Amino acid sequence: MVEIEISDEEIAAANERGRIADLIEPRASSARYDRKSGRVIIELTNGSTFMFPARLAQGLTDAADDDLAQITLKGDGFAPHWETINEGFTVPGLLAGLFGTKKYMAQLAGRAKSPAKAAAARANGAKGGRPRKAV
Repeated sequence: MVEIEISDEEIAAANERGRIADLIEPRASSARYDRKSGRVIIELTNGSTFMFPARLAQGLTDAADDDLAQITLKGDGFAPHWETINEGFTVPGLLAGLFGTKKYMAQLAGRAKSPAKAAAARANGAKGGRPRKAV
């Protein structure tokens, strides 16, 4: 094992970055799973509440309600985590609407249903469908 020397200045700088992050980054004071609504509810330290459908988040889509109820907070409220299914997110990421990897989020966007998307699909179908790719 390789030992890494860390100076007192580096430790002090890291502590200062952590102190600043505590002041400006959103943190959770509590988190729970509501079985009735199927939502994860996160109370933030600034007094606001954020909630999202658990099944929307990557890794939680097929989780049992009992597993979803086992939510804990890591990193002084920075990250909700589900130990039993080994899934976790960051509060800033969730607030930004990031419920998974870039690929997962793109798949979610592709499944979106709206009247505009349905109308565009019908119009495209009426024209003969999607053009074939040139080889």
